[in-house]
Amino acid sequence: MNNRYMQRALELARSAGAAGEVPVGAVLVRGDEILGEGSNAPIGASDPTAHAEIIALRAAAAAEQNYRLPGSTLYVTLEPCAMCCGALVHARVAKVVFAAIEPRAGAVVSTRNLLDDAAFNHRVQWSQDEEFADASAELLKAFFRARR
Repeated sequence: MNNRYMQRALELARSAGAAGEVPVGAVLVRGDEILGEGSNAPIGASDPTAHAEIIALRAAAAAEQNYRLPGSTLYVTLEPCAMCCGALVHARVAKVVFAAIEPRAGAVVSTRNLLDDAAFNHRVQWSQDEEFADASAELLKAFFRARR
C-alpha cells in the first residue's frame, strides 16, 4: 500500500467535510503519477454522481484524453458504492484500495461484491487499507455527529 496516496485522499476528504459534503476523498494513480483526484461534491455541484471516485476518474480521463485508465489504482477513503464500482469497471481501473467499510451502501464487500462479479468483462482488484480505516471512519462519524 502507498501511504502517501491514502494520506492525500484523507486530506481531500477533510476538505469535502469542511465544505459541508460527506468527507470522502479519492486519488487515482498510475505508477508514481497522480492522474486525478477528487472529493465528494454532490451538494455543491447539484450532481448526484459527483462522488469523490467519479470526480477523480473524470479528472484522470480528461488529463489522459481517454475514458479507459488501464494500469491505474484508485485510493479512496470509503468503500465505493454500486455506481462507483460500475465506473471503475468501465474505466478499466486495475485496482481500488479503500480505507473504511461502508455498511449501508458499500458495494465491494458490504452489501454486494460487485468487483468480484464474473458477469463483468473487466475485473477490478481490490483491498482494504486497514491502516487508514479508523481515521476515515472517525472523520465520517465526526461529520455526521456535527450535523445532528
